[in-house]
Amino acid sequence: MPKFFIKTYGCQMNERDSEQVAHSLIERGYQRVENESDADVVLLNTCSVRDMADQKAVGKMGMLGRVAKERPEVVFGFLGCMAQARGANLLKDLPHLDLVVGTQKFHRVAEYVQDALNNKRNRAMDDPRFSIVDVEVEKGSQSTIREQQLTPKQATAFVSIMQGCNMHCTFCIVPQTRGSERSRSIEEIVAEVSELVSHGVKDVTLLGQIVNLYGRHEFPKIGNKSPFVQLLETIHAIDGLERLRFTSPHPIGFREDLVEAYRRLPKLVDHLHLPLQSGSNRILKAMHRTYTAERYVDLVRRVRAAREGLAITSDIIVGFPGETNDDYHQTKKLVREIEFDNAFVFRYSPRRDTPAAGMPGQIDERVKEARNHDLLEVVDDCARRINDRLVGRTTQVLCEGPSKTNRSRLMGRTRTNKIVLFESPENLTGKFVDIHIERATGFSLYGTPVELETKTSMAAA
Repeated sequence: MPKFFIKTYGCQMNERDSEQVAHSLIERGYQRVENESDADVVLLNTCSVRDMADQKAVGKMGMLGRVAKERPEVVFGFLGCMAQARGANLLKDLPHLDLVVGTQKFHRVAEYVQDALNNKRNRAMDDPRFSIVDVEVEKGSQSTIREQQLTPKQATAFVSIMQGCNMHCTFCIVPQTRGSERSRSIEEIVAEVSELVSHGVKDVTLLGQIVNLYGRHEFPKIGNKSPFVQLLETIHAIDGLERLRFTSPHPIGFREDLVEAYRRLPKLVDHLHLPLQSGSNRILKAMHRTYTAERYVDLVRRVRAAREGLAITSDIIVGFPGETNDDYHQTKKLVREIEFDNAFVFRYSPRRDTPAAGMPGQIDERVKEARNHDLLEVVDDCARRINDRLVGRTTQVLCEGPSKTNRSRLMGRTRTNKIVLFESPENLTGKFVDIHIERATGFSLYGTPVELETKTSMAAA
């Protein structure tokens, strides 16, 4: 039985793509392993959104060259966004690389892996190198996003509802790596979610490059409701589903029907990830973000009015070409005004073949680093203050299993997407648990299950 190892770089969509690949390999009789040294097939699913992700993936594959010398029968492959962007060029400096498979061909990876394994087993050592490169566009590839490999008691799942992006933000390579917007049908998506729920999944996150623009080219509005809101309503009606999430939306696609969904759909969780990118209108325009800081603030106000206690997180870029000190301070001021529950702060990273990479006024890396550090302090301070308010309260979490950093603890999420760590003698994976919060940081909450706390108090009495 061949063994495979897959490492994922980047976003939740990449994680979902990796699970699709894993499922297709397992269906063919392959066994998944947790270490590349144990594998017959080593796959790296890549990200191209930031230069650091590119460097990490290429560096990792370069290091795997040592394994290739010791075990020449092992198949090595790049999948995903970087594979799509660079294609056959990746073969030049990595002589052990066997596969380069792009973002529209995840459903073909198992077939290509088998071809590569067969070739390595059958060819003589002095045969010319055999490599498979497939980064071609495939019509209807959005409908190939189906297979999922569920673990026992799995409580959460990602569901991709669309591929691609048409927005063409000047800093972003996604339109080149993921292609134009293509949406799955509501029927396909609902069938997948229903199947997940039937296997015990309680919390589903809908994924799309710009998720709230789902179906705008394929499906009509009905009753002044966008296709995305129609999808939310249909999934909301599935018996057994407890929580519904989505990421990541674009402010420009956040119309009143979606704001109202937060009033009407209780399964829609109390959390919204809403990328800001900059608080300067001049920089937003240069980014081609198509909204203003004022419009963003008004949207936050309206969504918070629709759902009391809504947690809002964001993405912010510092050091975009031409960003002055005044532009940066406008961003910093807006972040303080909104009071995000948390935010990912990124230094601008030039991506080749994007308009921003050729813009004048590229910012020195030291200035980017200083702004990144400064803004993170503002975000972290706000996150700590918000989490501190929860100390002493009881909140419900959905237990997702052992913590990745400390297997003796369990980890769960609140409806506001806050991570809660706790200890319990029972395996509570897949269950809703009331947790009394005892301590907080800017990143996590720590507490004790209420039932366990009550039993401990009674025993002490």
